[in-house]
Amino acid sequence: MESYIIGVVAAEMPVSFEKEALKAQAVAARTYAYRQVGNSEIKPENIGQAFITVDEMKKNWGNNFEKNYKKISDAVKETKNEIMVYGGEPILAAFHSTSGGMTESSENVWSEKLSYLISVDSHEDEKAPGFLSEVKLPKEDFIKVFSEKGAVFSDNIKNDISITERTAADYVSKIKIGGKVFKGSEVRSILSLRSANFTVSCGENEIIFTSKGYGHGAGMSQYGANFMALEGSDYKKILAHYYYGVEFISIKG
Repeated sequence: MESYIIGVVAAEMPVSFEKEALKAQAVAARTYAYRQVGNSEIKPENIGQAFITVDEMKKNWGNNFEKNYKKISDAVKETKNEIMVYGGEPILAAFHSTSGGMTESSENVWSEKLSYLISVDSHEDEKAPGFLSEVKLPKEDFIKVFSEKGAVFSDNIKNDISITERTAADYVSKIKIGGKVFKGSEVRSILSLRSANFTVSCGENEIIFTSKGYGHGAGMSQYGANFMALEGSDYKKILAHYYYGVEFISIKG
């Protein structure tokens, strides 16, 4: 398990991040894995987290391998066997790169309401690189893509696009396109947007989607965790902020 967690942290979080953020990622990754497989054999491809081998780390880091590997392995060792539980069960320790300023509640992402995955403040994510991103589509391409999905457009495309519902965290839950209602997450997937926290504007010959953050938005924001670490929070404080009401236990305790 611990060797596997090193590979997950190396794949999922920038090694340049603060050590307490890396420790928070280690506990989140271990919790996620333990929920998936318990004490069964670890097969990285079956768990649903990114993972890289030591050889891939050497290739990625070159001359910095020894220093980077030590930083990550120390973060993993210092949280050895530690996971988060809620009501005695390992939590779904979801995480994402960058929120849109607030994290998202689980029911708005997966339809299942989990008491520990609620929307919390993460406003410092606005300082993360690439917090705002744009996707521009020529009008003809936009019309073609959504016509194939049942939308019917008028002569005035501006009137054919309207965001009709947002979540409390400002992610788009419903958007009407050409008379058809789509989920914000659907549109994110169709157009490869960085998040479902977006706005739409119409240029003369193009449709512009501007997204905030990166990822589904639920659970721990990795950039938010790093900003908290920079301000002096330890990994348990970071995790307790993003996963409400959890307890920490040792899986070999």
